[in-house]
Amino acid sequence: MCRIVYIVTHPVTVRVFLTGQLLDLRERGFHVTVISAPGKELEPVNRLSGIQCVPVPLEREISPWHDIVSLWKLYWILRKLRPSIVNAGTPKAGLLGTVAAWLNGVPVRMYLVHGLRLETASGLKRRVLWVAERVASACATRIACVSESLRQVYLQNGLAAAEKTVVLAHGSCQGVDTRRFAAGKESLLAAAELGGRLGLPRETPVIGFVGRLTRDKGVVELSRMYQSVLERLPACRLLVVGDFEPGDRVPQPCVEYLKGHPQVIVTGFVDNPELYYHLMQVLVLPTHREGFGNVLLEAAVAEVPTVAFRTTGTVDAVEDGVTGSLVSLGDVPALTEAVMRYMENSELRRSHGRAGHDRVLRCFRSELVWDAVYNEYLRLLGQNIASTCKTDA
Repeated sequence: MCRIVYIVTHPVTVRVFLTGQLLDLRERGFHVTVISAPGKELEPVNRLSGIQCVPVPLEREISPWHDIVSLWKLYWILRKLRPSIVNAGTPKAGLLGTVAAWLNGVPVRMYLVHGLRLETASGLKRRVLWVAERVASACATRIACVSESLRQVYLQNGLAAAEKTVVLAHGSCQGVDTRRFAAGKESLLAAAELGGRLGLPRETPVIGFVGRLTRDKGVVELSRMYQSVLERLPACRLLVVGDFEPGDRVPQPCVEYLKGHPQVIVTGFVDNPELYYHLMQVLVLPTHREGFGNVLLEAAVAEVPTVAFRTTGTVDAVEDGVTGSLVSLGDVPALTEAVMRYMENSELRRSHGRAGHDRVLRCFRSELVWDAVYNEYLRLLGQNIASTCKTDA
């Protein structure tokens, strides 16, 4: 049986982005192991038959001593497992995972680029991140970018040769489980109950945000936009689904505004974000950079139009003027106007929401991404999987 090892930095990535793909690969005959930092999010994955989870401490931020220890552990784990394929994604795991795989001579070493942190970094930190990306790409045999715009930025920064990079299917690291996020009778009833618990009366105008609460995600611009909307639509609520994070901190006045405003709901991290989309008239993602912007696709499946800054990743996830609206990075007045167009025009909301739903069905269903990943693995292995993969010890 062919062994494949996935390496990611945070256990949330495993549960949110990888579980379906891991199960699909297992069903296709792979022996699947996933390595990530320890966390409760690994527990449900570890219980799945045929999927092995190995916890290894991995720091998201730069931490030389911890990183050396983690690299050493990864090296010996891979030496024991002897995989035919290693897929390492997210910046820290991508760097340490590809290096450990290269040191072990793993035949197929895929670096999955979810995003490029150096896009919004400067000075010494940007240089360090650039070097880390160069090392990861040099150790990889294949670099899979989750969107074409991300691939272009990767190449423009001189991080790899074009022939070494690829975008699988139409992009996205996982695709979307369309059944999970679609607006069905049961999900709409559950969402209505959720709205009651959150104190959102029926017919309340709601602007939504889903994601990590950091500067890079545009949380400062989100709060400024909402203040402008309230001047024109005083009954509007802001539903913020996500947690404030210690890295790339949001300024304290902005945190206090969002937590303290009576018409803003900050939920923290939730396990069932699909229900929250059904409470929104529009999803706003004023992010400064993305790999792809999966929440934009999730909202589209729920037939919720989206508004975002025109940045890496969002230009792939949103078809401007068809499934949502894109405005220039940092232009809060334009962001406000785009949001208000949806809040004031129900027909526009329905039209763009339906178009987004149909586009995801055509291009971004999870099954399409899984097929593309599987076929790429077979191509990279070079021959029939049964005759070339190493036998488990």
